[in-house]
Amino acid sequence: MAFDKLSTKFNQFFAMDPEDDAPLETPQAAAPTATASTHTEAAQAKPFRGNKVVAMSEPTTKTAKIVVYEPRIYSDAKEIGNHLLNNKAVVVNFDQIEPASATRIVDFLTGTVFAINGEIKRIGEMIFLVTPANFQIDGSLAATLGVDADLPE
Repeated sequence: MAFDKLSTKFNQFFAMDPEDDAPLETPQAAAPTATASTHTEAAQAKPFRGNKVVAMSEPTTKTAKIVVYEPRIYSDAKEIGNHLLNNKAVVVNFDQIEPASATRIVDFLTGTVFAINGEIKRIGEMIFLVTPANFQIDGSLAATLGVDADLPE
């Protein structure tokens, strides 16, 4: 008795009909037309209940991320490469590193973007945009800035 009362409250809380819990009737071989019409009438008489499941959190949307990085030593190139492998674009500013190390990092990143079908573009005198394959770069800033394509010596 207590279980029936608890079951009724549970069903009311979740807006469940007690008829939903009843097992489906198996059609008799002797009267297939009567059973089919009974199910059709029951479906028409019962009001439509839509999906009552509601998402508790907002849908997760993947957003593209751009990381700004300013390497200080050559070994920072590995971290930039990891960002690229994780499908993040990286803006690399070489103002705080000596030109020889900057050239080595650019060479490393050029190989990385080749391996992942990405791109590397110069967007400033000492600034590069490095992107994985899922990014598209349009335009060229190097021509408008009057910057040479190679790193300054």
